[in-house]
Parts: sequence; C-alpha cells; structure tokens
Amino acid sequence: MAVSDHVDLPTFMEGVKKRNPYQPEFVQAVQEVAEDIFDFMADKEQYHAQQILRRIAEPDRVVSFRVCWEDDAGNIRVQRGWRVQNNNAIGPYKGGIRFHPSVTESVLKFLAFEQTFKNALTGLPMGGGKGGSNFNPKGKSVREIMRFCQSFMTELYRHIGADVDVPAGDIGVGGREIGYMFGQYKRITNQFTGVLTGKGLEWGGSLIRTEATGYGAVYFLANMLATKGEDLTGKTAVISGSGNVATHAAEKIVQLGGKVLTLSDSGGFIHDPDGIDQEKIDWVKAHKTVRRGRIEDYVAAYPNATFVAGKTPWGVPCDVALPCATQNELLGEDAKVLVANGCKAVAEGANMPTDLDGVHIFKAAKILYAPGKASNAGGVAVSGLEMSQNSERRSWKEEELQQMLKDIMLGIHQSCLEYGDQGGGYTDYVKGANIAGFKKVADAMLAFGVV
Repeated sequence: MAVSDHVDLPTFMEGVKKRNPYQPEFVQAVQEVAEDIFDFMADKEQYHAQQILRRIAEPDRVVSFRVCWEDDAGNIRVQRGWRVQNNNAIGPYKGGIRFHPSVTESVLKFLAFEQTFKNALTGLPMGGGKGGSNFNPKGKSVREIMRFCQSFMTELYRHIGADVDVPAGDIGVGGREIGYMFGQYKRITNQFTGVLTGKGLEWGGSLIRTEATGYGAVYFLANMLATKGEDLTGKTAVISGSGNVATHAAEKIVQLGGKVLTLSDSGGFIHDPDGIDQEKIDWVKAHKTVRRGRIEDYVAAYPNATFVAGKTPWGVPCDVALPCATQNELLGEDAKVLVANGCKAVAEGANMPTDLDGVHIFKAAKILYAPGKASNAGGVAVSGLEMSQNSERRSWKEEELQQMLKDIMLGIHQSCLEYGDQGGGYTDYVKGANIAGFKKVADAMLAFGVV
C-alpha cells in the first residue's frame, strides 16, 4: 500500500506556484485556505493519502475561448472568454460570470476556488465555478452588449446545463446581461431550463436575489456582533463599492439602526457625515444603474458630503467595515488603520477584498472578521434557491425567502463557530469557514474514489 507524502505548507505552496505561474490571485486564494487546512489535516491520513487539497487546488477544467462580436460602427472586436469549473463534488458547478477588463484566468481560478468552499458552507448542493471575459460593458451601447452576450453564450452553452454548470451574474453582468445570455441559450438549445440564475421574475427568477448578497453580509455581521451581546443599532459603518452588493448592504444596515458613512467606486469615495439614509441609497442606485454615473456626483446632490478622489474609505473612523467592491481593495496598511480607529467588525461583501497582510492583521487583533466565503454567501444561497424553484416550477414568497436567507447565514455562522472557536471568547472566522467548507467537499471526494 502506498504511503502518503506529508509535505509541509511551504512545500505545498511552492508546488502551487510552480504549477500556476503568473497567477498571483489564485495562489493567494490557495495560500489563505491552506494556512488553516494544514493544521486541520495533520492527523487525518485519509486526506493526505488521497491528495484532497492538491486536487481541490487543481480545477476540474478551465475552458478558454474566443468571443468575436461586431460593434455599432461595424468593426469586428475580439475578446477572450473563460469558464473555470473547479469542483463538482457536492453538486453542479455554480458561480457567476464577470465582464470586466481586469478579468484573467488567474482571477477566475481564484474566484472558482473560493466559490467551492462558499457554496459548501450554504448547505445547498452546489459545486464551485466561475466565468467571464475581459469585455468592458462601460461605454458600450445596449445593442453592443446584447451582441457580445449572444456571442459569448454561443460558445459557453456547450459547457453548461441545469445539472452540469449553472452560471449567474457578477461584476458587469446584471439582469440585462443574464437576459441576453439566457435568450441565446434558449435559441440554440430550444430548452427552457434553469441554466442561469439571476433571471427576471417573469421568466424563472427569484425574489430577493438582487438584495441577497448585501443583505446576507449584514445578517452575518449581526450574527457576529450578537456573540458579543451587541447589535447594529447606533453603529457607524464604512462601506466600499456602490453597486448591487454595497447599496443593499447599506440598505440593511440602515434598516437595522446603523449609520452608513461611505460608498465608493473606482474613482474614489464619498464621505457623508450626516449618514447615507434610504433616500440617498435610492439616489445612488438610480445614478449608478440607470444613469451610469459616478459616485463623485453624489456631492452635487448632497453638498454636506465630500468626495475623496483615488482613495479607498478605510481611513474614516467607524464601528464596522464592509468591503463590497473587488479583490485586494483593503491592504495591510488599511487594516492597521481600521484597527487603530477602533473598528470592531469587518464583514466582506466582495470576494477576497482583504489581502493576506490585512487578514493576518485582523486575526492578530482578534476583531470580528468574516471572510467573503462566509459573509457574502447570501447571493449564491438565493441563487441555489432559484435553482430549486426552477426545478419545482414554482416561486416562493418574499417572506419565505427572507427567512431562508437568514437561516442559511445563521447556519454558516454556526459552522464557523464550530471549527473556528479559539477559546477565550475569540472565534477565528477565517479558519472556521475554511475548515467547514473544506470538510464537506473533501468527504464527498473521498466517497467517490480517485476521480
């Protein structure tokens, strides 16, 4: 019988780097998980013998393809598209599609890797995947976006399916883009199936899907605060981003009695000391989605606010912080400032928004810190519920879905407590989330044998 080789963490990570050159985001994601998993696996020979972590850190497949489309001027444009199917041990691949110039194979591999653990934490039968293109929808006409989406789906359709891989939206991909892609899928296959989530309510979508990621992050934040006998009433919150996740996180914080001080976009952030209430949040939603404007325009509408160009909002003193924009937006120095200013809790609304230095600083300070795979799982959770509704050919009421979302976020929080309790009243939520997600996927992989 073969004897497994128990390599140490540095040796394992050296192998990951060697196999994935020039993919820093993916290597960072694996490092963050491996730091916690290695201790957990130390006395579990079956995980070593079956090379489970090594297998999870190698996607099942990475599909890369060319996307040709014609702009309004008649010019032929060429982009690159990908679908990363990381792991389907517990269900069909599930994860969003991102359209943004920053999209690379490394970014999508990190997102698919993270998605594997996030989906496992929800308790729903979903594997991990992610896709996208370096196409930039900003500045494009509606017809150009439609033509691109149709061309993208003309290749993607052969790799997805309701029981194979179910994509959703992400940065640059909202309800409009999902509609165009679903229409093209239906045209090509002549099938009306739950192959995409984030659909319109009229054709198979789910209530509260739009709100789910932001709301879920705040529910998780509230669960963390409750362990200290606190809630969000009177708490000041600093939020980055001004898209779907950020605005709905802000909305839920206001509903729970908190005061939101900031929102941001790629140009900088606005600081409103009066608080960004529901009326102002509604203004931001309309300005960003309908008028496609910039967050700096907020100051013209609400003159008491200030706009800080080219900066992130982490220097604004606050009780809680929610990074809801993009990966690696909160760096080690930012984490030091938040801790020094008395920030009590951080809940990630984006995927891996805190770099490794920042993660280590939050953990060393022992503040309440929730990684995205736990705190922003609400979006994919409701996507999973949309899949269930599609399979049953039914729609659940909003009250039912809100309660399911709360229950799922509470369940994730309890899983983090189970595996992340460090004693002395401190919970390492990163470790708890990583171990809970890994164990579910790993045990399923053991059951299947070497496949």
